[in-house]
Amino acid sequence: MNTLLFLGNLGTAEIIIIAIVVLLLFGGRKIPELMKGLGKGIKNFKEGVKGIEDDIEGDDNTTKKD
Repeated sequence: MNTLLFLGNLGTAEIIIIAIVVLLLFGGRKIPELMKGLGKGIKNFKEGVKGIEDDIEGDDNTTKKD
C-alpha cells in the first residue's frame, strides 16, 4: 500500500524524466502558477466534498428526529 494506484511502479528515473518534460513544456515561470492553480482546485474540491458530507449528515439528523 506504499505506492499510489495511479502512479503504478514509477521509479526515480521515470519521475525525473517526467519532471524534465513538464519543465520543457511549461517553462520555469509557468510551473509555480500551475501548482498554485492546482492547489486552489484541490482546496475547492475538498470544500465541496465537505459541504456535501455536512448536508448528508444534516439530512440524517433531521430524519432520525421524526
